[in-house]
Amino acid sequence: MINLFKVRAKQKETANNVDDKKHIKKQTAGELRLHKDLNELNLPSSCNLKFPNGKDDLMFFEVTIRPDEGYYLGGKFVFSFHVPSIYPHEPPKVKCETKVYHPNIDLEGNVCLNILREDWKPVLSINTIIYGLYHLFTQPNHEDPLNHEAAQVLRDNPKEFESNVRTAIEGGYVGFTQFTRSLVPGTGSLGIE
Repeated sequence: MINLFKVRAKQKETANNVDDKKHIKKQTAGELRLHKDLNELNLPSSCNLKFPNGKDDLMFFEVTIRPDEGYYLGGKFVFSFHVPSIYPHEPPKVKCETKVYHPNIDLEGNVCLNILREDWKPVLSINTIIYGLYHLFTQPNHEDPLNHEAAQVLRDNPKEFESNVRTAIEGGYVGFTQFTRSLVPGTGSLGIE
């Protein structure tokens, strides 16, 4: 009789293991590729990655960029990444969550970066996108603008552009638009103490 109870217990355990496997979510090809990309990340020290919904939701994450040179030195800018299930055949949707005075980022947070649009190729990775975003802060491009006013100021009067960037990072007004302070605490107005 004891053996019968052991057999029934073993059958029940086996049935439970089969049920547990049914509840394990199978990863999509996009999730597998994203997992690979995230494992191979080689971020600059001025960038970091965060998963606001926890590690169970890899398809949404945030990247914080703190430029260590250029006009935006001392600023802190957060970007949200929404990765589609068909990634890498379609690029992530990237939005700047920090209101910024920038020729290639509009006031709604839309980003003008060619590799997120017409130049996207499945061989590109999350690492490539993050370096592209970082590059927008070290070398803003007035030739392909989303914020035409900022692009014109950068092109025609770089000193005024620098002043406008400083004002925006410190939380002031540029024209009729007020910006949220994005200056990293303790960095002063020029990015140094």
